[in-house]
Amino acid sequence: MPAFEVSRSIEMAVPPETVFDCVADFGTWTKWSPWLGIDPDAVVTVSDPPNTVGSIYRWKGDVVGAGEIEHLNLDRPRQISEEIRFTKPFKSTSKVGFTFEATDAGTKVTWRMQGRLPWFLFWMRANMQTVIGMDYDRGLKMLREHLETGEVLSKIEVHGVQTVSEIDVYGVSDAAPPNNMGPAMERVFSASGEKLKQADVSLDAPMVSVYHPCDLKQNQFSFTGGFAVSNEDGMAAGLEHCHLPAGNALHIRHIGSYENLGNAWSGAYQYARYKKLKVLRQDAYEIYRNDPATTAPRDLITDIYLPLR
Repeated sequence: MPAFEVSRSIEMAVPPETVFDCVADFGTWTKWSPWLGIDPDAVVTVSDPPNTVGSIYRWKGDVVGAGEIEHLNLDRPRQISEEIRFTKPFKSTSKVGFTFEATDAGTKVTWRMQGRLPWFLFWMRANMQTVIGMDYDRGLKMLREHLETGEVLSKIEVHGVQTVSEIDVYGVSDAAPPNNMGPAMERVFSASGEKLKQADVSLDAPMVSVYHPCDLKQNQFSFTGGFAVSNEDGMAAGLEHCHLPAGNALHIRHIGSYENLGNAWSGAYQYARYKKLKVLRQDAYEIYRNDPATTAPRDLITDIYLPLR
């Protein structure tokens, strides 16, 4: 069976004891889980007590599948060892663990998984490592947000399959790993807006990010960030052009901080797999429905579209 290993870390301004107690308490996991947002009807059960050796967290949902996690060892405040057992969509067992290291700023948290895929999924190994790594990055960000602010600004709405009109987007292209998309986005939108201003074009048009087809194994996303302006205005500004054709698309809405947009993208692909939708290998995109300069992070609305056959 093909083996895989994933490890992701983050630093947060919280003492190790506080982080440990939160992660050790399965009762908190629904608040920062990177998987449940797309499946709000999933059933989660937690053993009582939820924070001792032998405690179990179980989940079962149409979109997220089914399985359980069990605490095998709790060494406060240094590390947690667990076993995760998946039953749907396929059976597998992996070792999972957290380590907590005191830093000047607070705590460095590392989340690891070691496991083996069923033999018939050997071809998924590289992609699986990338996807799980992205999930762990999202989960650690939400854990930090939960502990530092007391809430997680991320809500997902499934609007289903819709017919969308064509859109022409003019902007600047770039590429970045998933955990560095924020700074890359700021660069491209700043450059796009500046070029449009120099061409005396109004910035009242919708802001759009277009994600080009990529190989997940490269852990790099290629995208174009810009504005849905007219062809005349876009060409006058000397910007790159992306034409998004009309057709059917899966529409997922994210409400909350842009830091958590990955939850909606991951959820969109989970939902498409569950519904057996045929996602086209062409540009997917997100449209920002309000202005981040004047809108509180909790109220930001982003519409995501996956083109379908």
